[in-house]
Amino acid sequence: MTQPVEMSSLADLVWARGFTDPAWVRRHSTAGRETVPSRRVWRGQDRPRELPLAERDSGIDSLRLTTRDGRTVPLPEVFAAAQTDAFLVLHRGTLVQETYLHGYESHVPHFNASAAKSYIGLLTAILEHQGLLDRSARVSSYVPELAPTAFGEAEVGHLLHMGTQMSYAGRPYDKALEAQRYAAILAPQLRPYGYTGPATIREHLATARATAAPGTGFRYENGNVEALAHVLRRVTGTTVSALLSELLWSRIGAEEDAYYILDSEGAESACGGFSATARDVARLGEMIRCGGTAGGRQVVPESVTAAITAPAPEYARRVRFPTAPASTPATLSYHDLWWIPNDPYGSFMASGIHGQRLFVSPGLDLVVVHFGSQVMSPAVPQVPLIEAFQLVGTHLNG
Repeated sequence: MTQPVEMSSLADLVWARGFTDPAWVRRHSTAGRETVPSRRVWRGQDRPRELPLAERDSGIDSLRLTTRDGRTVPLPEVFAAAQTDAFLVLHRGTLVQETYLHGYESHVPHFNASAAKSYIGLLTAILEHQGLLDRSARVSSYVPELAPTAFGEAEVGHLLHMGTQMSYAGRPYDKALEAQRYAAILAPQLRPYGYTGPATIREHLATARATAAPGTGFRYENGNVEALAHVLRRVTGTTVSALLSELLWSRIGAEEDAYYILDSEGAESACGGFSATARDVARLGEMIRCGGTAGGRQVVPESVTAAITAPAPEYARRVRFPTAPASTPATLSYHDLWWIPNDPYGSFMASGIHGQRLFVSPGLDLVVVHFGSQVMSPAVPQVPLIEAFQLVGTHLNG
């Protein structure tokens, strides 16, 4: 009998099957409920909160972006390169741009991918404000079964800032490969022949061992968020889906239920398995931009929203964006699972692979939602989405 063997780095190319085709990525991003188990995030009983429409054309489509190499590119070409599915702009609470492409429809939830990490950061900050957890406490004090893992000795704050260093199952750490292995936990159809790895998120986390002390470096890793989700479940006694519904989704005037995909034990993929419509993600961003208020009521304490851009720990300042080319300067900070561009406008961003973005800029009175299906490959140039959003904001404020 042929024995399963560990995949070599070359053979690991089979893990990428399908993700080299934007059409397949788009199908994957809009049909999660059809392919794997899921759990809804209820929108609640309230009527959807209206998004006021602009009375005149925004002029956004006529803008041109000057790239770092000096080229001037029409903004529609920028979004075409990003394989944009949805592009939505709120300026001072008014909907000034709403575009859907490639057959994607406004009422269909779209994977937010790692942008979902930021929503977990927001939930954690709310629970901390309520006195239900302490970010300086060790993770093992809330979830004792994580004590032997790379996350057990870490503080909750370390997880919020990607401050753990680990390897899984004794392998040398490789970010792209570990992300693919994590996806295989949730979607068995993505597993290569002979796969013998973990079948649940819990089993995956159990294989993580620390390679350095917590708080000594930044490593963007899904396990931090999944360990944090276990903390949230333990301190609240409920699911992440129910918690997000109770604290946020049912209070922002959402039009549609959102949902999380689940592993075979029924645990949500907290780090990236969340889907929602662009309009509802925009409502979430607008609530945060307005100091935690939506529809005349305080949804999130103002101190929580203000703290999103608080100074990050030293190891999480000026870090490199995960998909940035090696030649790109490291200009971002990372705080409570949000990316901070350190621009003049106090902006912050939730970001996911394939181009998912929630960009909030208080200084520009701006909220941007972008859903994309871009292939992530060294052979595919990364699109300057942050610069595009800033251009839109300065144009609208001009």
